[in-house]
Amino acid sequence: MGFARWYDEHIVPRVIQCACSSPAIMKVRDQVVPLAAGKVFEIGCGGGINQQFYDTAKVASFSGMDPSAKGLDYARAAAAEKGWQADIRQGFGEAIPFEDESFDCVVCTYTLCSVGDQAQTVRELRRILKPGGRMLFAEHGSAPDADVRKWQGRIEPVWKRLAGGCHLTRPISSVVEQGGFTVSPIGARYAPKTPRWAGWMEWGEAVKAG
Repeated sequence: MGFARWYDEHIVPRVIQCACSSPAIMKVRDQVVPLAAGKVFEIGCGGGINQQFYDTAKVASFSGMDPSAKGLDYARAAAAEKGWQADIRQGFGEAIPFEDESFDCVVCTYTLCSVGDQAQTVRELRRILKPGGRMLFAEHGSAPDADVRKWQGRIEPVWKRLAGGCHLTRPISSVVEQGGFTVSPIGARYAPKTPRWAGWMEWGEAVKAG
C-alpha cells in the first residue's frame, strides 16, 4: 500500500472526524439534524457524528452511506451505541445505492465539499426523495467576500490533498436550488475561531420541487 492510499484510508477519516466535530460545527448540526423525520437517509454518514442529534421518536428508519470503510466503522459503532437499526452502506454520492423515492428526508452535512461531482450528487439526493421530501443541509464553501474567495482559490489545491478532496470554493445553497429544490435558509456565517477561508457555512432546509 502506497503512502497516499494509506493516508487517505487511515489518516483522512480521523482528520475529518476531528475537524467536523468543532464546537462551531456541532452547534450547526444541532440546529439541522433534529429536524429529520420519517424515513431518513444521511449522505456522508461516516464518523457517526450526527447520530447523537437525531430524534428517534421522529425517525421511522435510518439509512446512510459513505465511501470510507474506516468512516463506516465509526458510523456503525455510533448507531449501535444509539441502539437503533441502521442500513449503512459504502458508496459514492454520484450513484447512491438506494431506489427512487425511498426517503422522506435526506441529511447532508459537510459532505458536498468533497464529493467528486457536486451537482450530480444533489440530483441523486433529489432522486431518492419522495415527492415533497426534504433535504436538510449544512455545508461550508465559497465565501461571500471577494478577498476571502481569493484566498480560498489559492489554498484549495493544497487543502484538497490534505483533507480528502475537500473543496473550499464550491457554492452551497445555489447548487442545491439548481438541483431541483426550493431552499429555505436557516443560517449563514463564518465559523468563529476559524480562518475565514475555511469557515464560511450555510445551512437550511430544501424541499423537492416539481
